[in-house]
Amino acid sequence: MKTRAVTTSGQLRGQEEAGVVVFRGVPYAASDRFGQPVPPPAWEGERQATDDGPTAPQLPSRLEPVMGAPEFHEQSENCLNLTITTPAADDGSRPVLVWFHGGAWVSGAGSWRCYGGHRLARDGNVVVVAVDYRLGMLGYLRSPGVSQGNLGLADQLAALQWVRDNIAAFGGDPDAVTIAGQSAGAHAVQCMIGMPTARGLFRRAIIESSPAGLGLGSARVARKAAARFLTYLGADPKTAPVSAILNAQAKVARTSNGRLGLNLKTGVTPVPGVGPLPDKPHWASELSGRAPGLDVIIGITAREMAAFYALNPTLLRIRRIPILGPVIANAIERVVGRAAFGGPSRRLALRLGRNGARVWMYRFDYAAPGSPFGATHCIEMPFLFGEDADWTAAPMLAGADPRDIDTLGRRMRSAWLGFIQTGTPGTDSAWAQFTPDAPTVHHLGAVRA
Repeated sequence: MKTRAVTTSGQLRGQEEAGVVVFRGVPYAASDRFGQPVPPPAWEGERQATDDGPTAPQLPSRLEPVMGAPEFHEQSENCLNLTITTPAADDGSRPVLVWFHGGAWVSGAGSWRCYGGHRLARDGNVVVVAVDYRLGMLGYLRSPGVSQGNLGLADQLAALQWVRDNIAAFGGDPDAVTIAGQSAGAHAVQCMIGMPTARGLFRRAIIESSPAGLGLGSARVARKAAARFLTYLGADPKTAPVSAILNAQAKVARTSNGRLGLNLKTGVTPVPGVGPLPDKPHWASELSGRAPGLDVIIGITAREMAAFYALNPTLLRIRRIPILGPVIANAIERVVGRAAFGGPSRRLALRLGRNGARVWMYRFDYAAPGSPFGATHCIEMPFLFGEDADWTAAPMLAGADPRDIDTLGRRMRSAWLGFIQTGTPGTDSAWAQFTPDAPTVHHLGAVRA
């Protein structure tokens, strides 16, 4: 099994892991603080790509009580690296999946073990590329004279350009790229399908639980968040310690989240008309022009908001009100879930379908019997990425039967792999295409006897 690859920056050596070859900490770009990504420096000789690179500076995710805590990773502003999982670094010309993790633009890492691409690479003979990119104010601050903004999106675009130029050395086909993301990563994918600079870099897209209902930012919102951040920071952001930046960022997030903690916003978001992201009219025009020939999967989970609301102190107090309390709390969760996730996903599917894209929609319904979160945000992740052992401590899977996890995981990966390979979901049940005339939503996650 070939474990060496030659890139535009130099030669890499990966390692065999569970029947595939993994290259870790692969640099795709470099940047100064608040600077644009540029090609990484070249190196001489063979570079070992067997250890994960640093992740973007971040505080613990607010979803750790749902997903569980990830393994320890070094954090650094020098975080623009990839994790590449391939059946072999040969001339196989395999389909490629490029994965953008979620985390509300403030947390997460493609190198987390729970996002490992081993099973997808083994089961489907595809190459999986997971991307680390700048997060939080280091990635999205928009302040004149300090930071342009949308640097995290610029990083993701640079990663796709690197894949185009280098993935053949890892056994992948640069003309058969599918981009996929969940939550904030899905929102990034949604941005990319209307970004002129992303033309020709991918053929298909998978959008999982995009919080599109939160909307993109605006110049006004970005100025307001930047002003709050700079006030809390009280120092020059170009030279302030990372710890001070994260502390000020956390204060902005608490303010943005609202007094009752019911608002999902963190004060960090992409802003239209900045960097690679066009303004909204030009994004819509680009999407319409690119829709013909584009294949897209769009989906949500049955209880997206449970991840954010099930343990919310305000809603827990409401739930304790006799008789009506649970009814009111559940109604709030459903209404916000439709506004933030369900409605915008459907509207995107209709927009794409009307403009000639082939679209498939799904809802993931599986709920672990011992979990208070039900079919919550992120619940489909264990069925696609990582190994079973990487998810054993996830509270959202409490009480799950390992046989159900295995059965549903095989079915889910089969659907995604079929789409990556052919543009049509491969699954053991009929999954009808979503069209404006027949807006069919396929239900995933039912446990069969």
